[in-house]
Amino acid sequence: MSERPTVVQTEELDPQAAHWLSERCELVKFGIERLPTLNGQLQHARGLVVRTYTKVDDALLDHLPNLKVVGRAGVGLENIDVAACTRRGIEVVHTPDANTSAVAEYVFSLIFDAIRPRLFLTETIDSKRWCELRKELRASRQLCEMTIGVLGLGRVGSSVARAAAGFGAKVIYHDLVAIPESRRFGAQPVDLGTLLTTADILTLHVDARPSNDRLLNADLLAKVKQDVLILNTSRGKVVDAKALAGFLQAHPQARALLDVHPDEPFLPSYPLVGLPNAFLSPHIAAATELANRKMSWVVEDIWRVLTGSVPVHAAQMSK
Repeated sequence: MSERPTVVQTEELDPQAAHWLSERCELVKFGIERLPTLNGQLQHARGLVVRTYTKVDDALLDHLPNLKVVGRAGVGLENIDVAACTRRGIEVVHTPDANTSAVAEYVFSLIFDAIRPRLFLTETIDSKRWCELRKELRASRQLCEMTIGVLGLGRVGSSVARAAAGFGAKVIYHDLVAIPESRRFGAQPVDLGTLLTTADILTLHVDARPSNDRLLNADLLAKVKQDVLILNTSRGKVVDAKALAGFLQAHPQARALLDVHPDEPFLPSYPLVGLPNAFLSPHIAAATELANRKMSWVVEDIWRVLTGSVPVHAAQMSK
């Protein structure tokens, strides 16, 4: 066995980050589809680096008895049983701010897709059609006329608030904790009921703690505006898909733009599939080269743990 520690990689990493780690460790690529066939093949592994779709639970950890660190190349930890890792003395590290800008940018790409219709001409048209298009594509409202309600003013939520302020939108927010004024960027705190009844645009930025499971349910949807624009780029399970489908069917002027889903990929039975006012994207809010690089550099914290140093971004267990 090599004296260098073995680290198992199950999902894609930026090539530079992977190469950096491979210079220090024995980096073994073992895809998600192969995990059920582990059968103790990697008992000597000391590190594990994953992204979104590797489920790190007791069943997997049983095959990795010498593991010292799990690195999540990303923000959320819902695919990692942090409590199980803690019981086994395994450190969990992640990259909590790596994709903040990417997700906030994506939020506004969704907003502008919804409120600013666009058409790119591929051929010449006559003056009559030109004038018709200018009328047909006239936006009914600008962002500066709208109220954006941010549910969860964490890293991404506060970035959304800052950008929205730059466009002149009114921003209100609701959060479980007190947010310092320096992180509000002019957003005004309100109670949840006021957020729901007031927001023209409701954007969700909450974590995956159990209490947020199906947070946006039928009771809350009954309070929102009938033409509300709902965005979710946080966690799929925070939306009750069946309740949202019912709301959208009852209120055709409302729209939902969802980048995350309870099951990924979602199945034909997903209640939102096929609804004309539900727009479903394949979890791409953080899909930029820069965000991918930043998330992949979780390898530095993996190496810190393996060499006995204190990691920069150790995960905190949800309460």
